[in-house]
Amino acid sequence: MNLALFYLDNTLLDGDSDFEWSQFLIRIGVLDRELFEATNLAFYEHYKAGTLDIGEFLDFQLKPLSRHARKTLDEWHGRFMREKALGMITQAARDLVNRHRAADDVCVIITATNSFVTAPIARAFGVENLIATEPEQRDGEFT
Repeated sequence: MNLALFYLDNTLLDGDSDFEWSQFLIRIGVLDRELFEATNLAFYEHYKAGTLDIGEFLDFQLKPLSRHARKTLDEWHGRFMREKALGMITQAARDLVNRHRAADDVCVIITATNSFVTAPIARAFGVENLIATEPEQRDGEFT
């Protein structure tokens, strides 16, 4: 049995799911553009440069999850998938994953992006195994 490990952002996806999730929340008015867009861009630049302070970033990234009901978040994420994430999946990425699945390889997507954002993306690839940051939850709601 072979193991196929796939990194998600800017590899399987044509873009970064974390960055695009925040941009989506800004676009639909959940996050204030003036307050959040520059910060989101700065975090993304630090990520690309290898200088990201993960604690600061996670506080920024996960705070919106804790402020809204899970049902609302799930509705927003469904819209995010339709309007942005599915378009970030290239045919070449689908073909690569499908070749490994057809060979009965164990496929795993690995990402530092939280599982709320990435689990539906992994499902869109037909990949059951996801290693991602797990946001804390209580009674199905993010804390």
